[in-house]
Amino acid sequence: MTYLIALIFLFSGCTKNSIPVNQIIKTDNVKSKMSTKTDTAVFGAGCFWCVETIFERLKGVESVESGYAGGTTENPTYEQVCNGNTGHAEVARIIYDPEIISYKELLDVFWTTHDPTTLNRQGADVGTQYRSVIFYLNDEQKQSAEKSKKESAPQLWSDEIVTEITPLEKFYPAENYHQDYYNQNSEKSYCKFVINPKLQKFREKFKDKIKEGM
Repeated sequence: MTYLIALIFLFSGCTKNSIPVNQIIKTDNVKSKMSTKTDTAVFGAGCFWCVETIFERLKGVESVESGYAGGTTENPTYEQVCNGNTGHAEVARIIYDPEIISYKELLDVFWTTHDPTTLNRQGADVGTQYRSVIFYLNDEQKQSAEKSKKESAPQLWSDEIVTEITPLEKFYPAENYHQDYYNQNSEKSYCKFVINPKLQKFREKFKDKIKEGM
């Protein structure tokens, strides 16, 4: 029993902390900040520490920001999201150069590096905040996501794909201590036992798409 309890604490997600309310970013604001050479993708695939760690290593990705989307609570804190009552998912906002990496290629990485067949969970991280979800910013992204879910994902997973595809209404950046989490905390247990295996799989599958030194 003691061993089981230890495992539960070891593989649990982010530690709750009291943090100031974060800043709201609406979809139109996201678009207005993009240069003509970049585009934005927003994915939820379990704990955002994992998602950020994977996508920031891709060639063509300029930045990745952890945050919250898809819920009803304005300016949610991490503690509120973890309680499961806000409706928000943990997500990563990915700014990328479409001349280097396409939205379809980002989707391929998305399907490969998490399990889109488990409803409201990734491994030991359980709750609606950990759901598999693609937030699209325009009709082109919606069509690409739906096609990829229908054609690409089933080639990787035999069970039913439960990933949501829904329009992005608002994105809320997560608290500062969540940003660049793996790079700042790689020796912590969650990083070693949860993120590292995902990174290894990612590096094996997409070694030609990874930035030098990453």
